[in-house]
Amino acid sequence: MSSALSVYAICVVLLFFKMLALSCYQGYFRLRYLAFTHAEDAAVFKRPAQPAERPEVVRAMHAWRNDLENIPMFVALGGLAIALEASAVSTAWLCAVFTAARVLHTMLYLACAQPWRTISYGVAVLCLIGLAVEVLVYL
Repeated sequence: MSSALSVYAICVVLLFFKMLALSCYQGYFRLRYLAFTHAEDAAVFKRPAQPAERPEVVRAMHAWRNDLENIPMFVALGGLAIALEASAVSTAWLCAVFTAARVLHTMLYLACAQPWRTISYGVAVLCLIGLAVEVLVYL
């Protein structure tokens, strides 16, 4: 197995756990405050349904949605770069930096930290562009 494939696989797994943690974060705040917007969920705890999600949950939802706009592109482009046997060194670096930037982006999103959130987002996008260029070069 190539080193780039190993790095890519580790990155995909790390991003999976990051997204799982984000889901758990939402669940934590729903359970901590017993605040549920769906009547059937609230009924389990004998509470009325809330008209809106807690602010922490909404923020995590936005971070989750942002992941859904970016991580699938990474999975596709990284997988294509591996399949096309693009440069192992640059592919591995682009995958690792993308993953670090996405983890940082989520942490900064939850912390309401600008401009660092946007910077980490931009770094991840540059990595996607780099992977796209690799795919095109190695076609």
